[in-house]
Amino acid sequence: MKIVVFNGSPKGGKSNTHLMVREFLAGAQSAGSETEEILLVEKNIEHCLGCFSCWNRTPGKCVIDDDMSELLLKMAADIVVFACPLYVDNITGIMKDFMDRMIPLADPHIKLDENGECVHPLRHDSLSKIAVISNCGFAGIEHFQVLRHLYQRIARNMHSSIVGEIYRDMGELLGRDVLLLKPVLSKYRKLLRKAGKEIVSEGAISGQTTKKLEKQLIPPARYIKAANKYWDETLEKLHDR
Repeated sequence: MKIVVFNGSPKGGKSNTHLMVREFLAGAQSAGSETEEILLVEKNIEHCLGCFSCWNRTPGKCVIDDDMSELLLKMAADIVVFACPLYVDNITGIMKDFMDRMIPLADPHIKLDENGECVHPLRHDSLSKIAVISNCGFAGIEHFQVLRHLYQRIARNMHSSIVGEIYRDMGELLGRDVLLLKPVLSKYRKLLRKAGKEIVSEGAISGQTTKKLEKQLIPPARYIKAANKYWDETLEKLHDR
């Protein structure tokens, strides 16, 4: 099995998203999967021109000469993971550009799916299964409502299905080297590795593991107080310069 993660964080390898991906892939590797994480911020991905050349003049091939032609080949993996922090209740601009440029994979004709909704056929028989990894700086799992719906629609457009969703609120805690947090974060990292192992050995992340992954790391009030204190101190230092 091959798992490819497309990491859409602007912070790349220094991101909280990468910390989550690293543990998830460690679990997948322990179950025998070949894995790869691609940091989209390090790739040259131009905006889609909306010219439809990939549908008429050069079917299946974009006219823009950048890294997307190479990245589209990676979509042949067994499982594709879209990993991205939450920006304004949605995906980042980098991830959006990447997804917009996936249009060469589709055929321009229109058909109705099993629910009677319009969809483009694919140029290939099928695409990979989909998994999702995301985190945000707010407290509360409800902040991922838009992403949950978005990825369901993306899976529909890709004629695929979602085999795992990992959403982490209070994401700023993940990279903190605080003694009191170490037991909590250690337990969470183990859950991420378990999720990665399950998606290989069982074909999906179990509901039980998903539920555990979404449990609060610390009480929201404590998190909000610490976050506001951090920003107050940061802003004060800047104003004192």
